[in-house]
Amino acid sequence: MQDLIAKAQTLLEALPYIQKFSGATFVIKYGGSFMDSPDPAVRQGVARDLVFLEAVEINPIVVHGGGKAISRAMEKAGLKPTFVQGQRVTDAATVQVVDQVLSREINPEIVETINQLGGMARGFAGTDIFTCRKLWLAGPQSERVDPGYVGEVIGVNTAPLLECIQRGITPVISPTARGDDGQIYNCNADVAAAQAAIALTARRLVFMSDVPGLLQNPRDPATVIAHLRSQEVSSLKQAGIIDQGMIPKVDSAVAAIRSGVEKVSFVDGRVPHAVLLEIFTDAGIGTEVVS
Repeated sequence: MQDLIAKAQTLLEALPYIQKFSGATFVIKYGGSFMDSPDPAVRQGVARDLVFLEAVEINPIVVHGGGKAISRAMEKAGLKPTFVQGQRVTDAATVQVVDQVLSREINPEIVETINQLGGMARGFAGTDIFTCRKLWLAGPQSERVDPGYVGEVIGVNTAPLLECIQRGITPVISPTARGDDGQIYNCNADVAAAQAAIALTARRLVFMSDVPGLLQNPRDPATVIAHLRSQEVSSLKQAGIIDQGMIPKVDSAVAAIRSGVEKVSFVDGRVPHAVLLEIFTDAGIGTEVVS
């Protein structure tokens, strides 16, 4: 009986949030090594949470990653993965592998999992949704470093996404984009997710990865920064607390907040039901970034 009462209390705790967010759009960046877990229950856990959001009339938009799967496919094709400043060097052969893995392998698998669990999802290649400009990296002595077909998302085709929202369908988007030269570009999924949230005036943006959140000490997972104001980001960068791969995530979070997204969350996708815990409980998990 006590277990049943506890379940009822959990539902009641979630009720105000369900009421508050009914009809809202949430963008969820789905990435991290948990995507590669051999245990289907891990992958299904995230999909089940998305189906729950659909059921309570929240509109999830998913932008997914897939870096490790790309590296495996490259090695199988005899291509050596190379990175510069955290960016995958993407030549003509590599961008074809990227497009194949992200848009034609990972994307349909996520869509199928959501649909099998009773949800409604539709997959989109990022090239149908995102436009980008070519990304140049800063080199020594003001030189520019060319990482190849790597782009920075600058535009979002919202029409098909809004149609999905109207029909109660979850769009699932790969992080590729089309440049003004017509070429396919490999893009940072965090930046793509933030641009989608901005374009769709989303209420929330959630970054799922395989770390507990932003850490005061990057080597100590117990030092999660639970609450962060966007104005504090620059000082954390100067202190080296936010560095390397976290910089695009946090910069994207700040851009989203400044454009009207109410809150950005960084959660650990390895935690069962991380998305639901962040959205529908008083305590939440991970790091929340607010204005």
